[in-house]
Amino acid sequence: MIIVKLKNKLLLTGAAAMGALFLGLNANAARMDMVDVSNNNGYMSTAEYVSMRNEFGVKALTVKISEGTTFKDGYAASNIANGQAAGLYVNGYHFAHYKTNAQAIAEADFAGKTAKAAGLPVGAVLATDVESQEANNQSKATNDRNNAAFMQEIQKFGYRADIYTSGSWANNKMTIKGKTGWIAGYPFVPAGKKWYTNNNAWQWSGSAHFRISYGGFDVSQLYTDYYTAGQKSTVKPTNKGAVKANNQKANKNTSKPSTSAKWVKEAKTYTLKTAVKLRTGASTSSNAITILPAGTTVKTDQAIIQGGYRWVRQPRFNGYGYLATGPASNTLEYVKSGAAHTYYTVKSGDSWWAIAQRNGLNMTTLASQNGKTIYTTIYPGQRLVVR
Repeated sequence: MIIVKLKNKLLLTGAAAMGALFLGLNANAARMDMVDVSNNNGYMSTAEYVSMRNEFGVKALTVKISEGTTFKDGYAASNIANGQAAGLYVNGYHFAHYKTNAQAIAEADFAGKTAKAAGLPVGAVLATDVESQEANNQSKATNDRNNAAFMQEIQKFGYRADIYTSGSWANNKMTIKGKTGWIAGYPFVPAGKKWYTNNNAWQWSGSAHFRISYGGFDVSQLYTDYYTAGQKSTVKPTNKGAVKANNQKANKNTSKPSTSAKWVKEAKTYTLKTAVKLRTGASTSSNAITILPAGTTVKTDQAIIQGGYRWVRQPRFNGYGYLATGPASNTLEYVKSGAAHTYYTVKSGDSWWAIAQRNGLNMTTLASQNGKTIYTTIYPGQRLVVR
């Protein structure tokens, strides 16, 4: 999560000083102040959360509650109870699919009722996670109206509201005002310059590892006390040395950022699984030539990662067209036409992470090659491409 940017670095007074002391400012490394979990992480015990708190400095937990108007995360209640037992501040989030004001209100009602039933405490944050294809197809003004409707409605259940989205969408696909928002952006090396310091939180990694927990986790640095307010907690890491060492380790990354994006040769044929805008340039601000419907076969000759997306170039009779195949953090290959695939049938209790591990894949790659995200619900009997 993110921390409030101080206008006067030499003077801390009142709440700002208290927030700075609580968060333990560290200029050299992004912190693991908050972790978010969902059914993709499976059952999480109190012992796991205690380890996160004592050895990694985790203070807050944000639990997936629901998605759309039908999906209830089956692990929400245990995650909330076990997180509270470990002394963490506990919040929730809802994965949004709304396209209209009425749908936003309906999803907020569903999320609020589901959160109450799962035991999310009154006063906690219940954020709307806005990164769906539905939101991508809406105008900024429409997304703003829908988000406002959701957040207003969710407060009727006694929860505080916020928006989670990616850095490339913030103030592009929707408005994120200063001192609000939980923004995701994964730098090559987190240590050093801080990102999104004018917001509540910065999610800086989606693959953090904890000593006694299996798999990768989303972790965030907090810049305000928004996700730790209104609750009692016993958050006091008992092993400060371990917290410092583990945070430094988490910030290490041998990857070196490219000084400038370069086009690379990629002669491939894709079959689009969703409708995609074909643009005049490799930018979301470029004009749309047309909208290619799902099922369209696209032959490309080059690819590039820039502006938060992975773009491919399509040769056309009068030049080129450009389309985004997804966020830059993903491998993002759609199902190739004419290719033989290996399928896996989802079983009860499966998650993106579990299926990916069994098939030697990154779970983000697995989701993207099926035209989905890791937050998309999967159901028993569903077939997924694994090869």
